[in-house]
Amino acid sequence: QVQVVESGGGSVQAGGSLRLSCAASGTPWLFNIMGWYRQAPGKQRELVAQITGRSDPIYADSVKGRFTISRDNGKNTLTLQMNNLKQEDTALYYCYCNILASDYWGQGTQVTVSS
Repeated sequence: QVQVVESGGGSVQAGGSLRLSCAASGTPWLFNIMGWYRQAPGKQRELVAQITGRSDPIYADSVKGRFTISRDNGKNTLTLQMNNLKQEDTALYYCYCNILASDYWGQGTQVTVSS
């Protein structure tokens, strides 16, 4: 049974930083795709950043230059470093993993940015 667990959310003032972590377990294989999505109240879930294989990461335009996604070599662990946070970054952040056409999601971790 694959399990995906996020950690590191919290509350911060605008301009501050947070670091999110994700650990996926329950499979001996490396996920093809790992990424972060977020969902703000009343809005659809959206892609924040994603790593596919050895390709360069992709980022939503709204977070480029502020967020950095990274993955530990040979492990199913993922990090999202978020700097210069803005109020519009407030959302529930989900870790997403894909392997063999199967998707797995964590429960989400809340990020709240205040003015």
